[in-house]
Amino acid sequence: MTAPARPQSRTAVRNLTVLYDADCSLCVHLRSWLLRQPQLVPLELVPAGSAQAQRRYPHLDHDMTRREITVIGDKGQVYTGQAAWIVCLWALAEHRPKAHWLATPAGAPFVRVTMLAAAKYREAVKGAPTAAPCDDRCAAPD
Repeated sequence: MTAPARPQSRTAVRNLTVLYDADCSLCVHLRSWLLRQPQLVPLELVPAGSAQAQRRYPHLDHDMTRREITVIGDKGQVYTGQAAWIVCLWALAEHRPKAHWLATPAGAPFVRVTMLAAAKYREAVKGAPTAAPCDDRCAAPD
């Protein structure tokens, strides 16, 4: 005899806050790209470690949020690393199917490689002049 199925609590995510490194040209470029995409779940992008981030999320390690993408759901969910990248794509209308695939064992290596490439880029440009890679083409309204 099997146990009766327990009802699952499925709380819909209504919005996500993405903490991004405002001193990283790649992160600023990705912030602008995210803001230009049609969103199924609204994304709010806040500079990591900023007064706003610290006030809203006092429980987070804000030094870590500057080093690793962090996404916070409206119910307090915290996503970091690979999960944070995937949830950002999941929030986007055109990229949700890809996010579902990236969350599988088959897609995980692609997320890992992408994150490693981003980390290498960030390391390479540390200390370099802080010109944005896309000039004013990727500017997005605040």
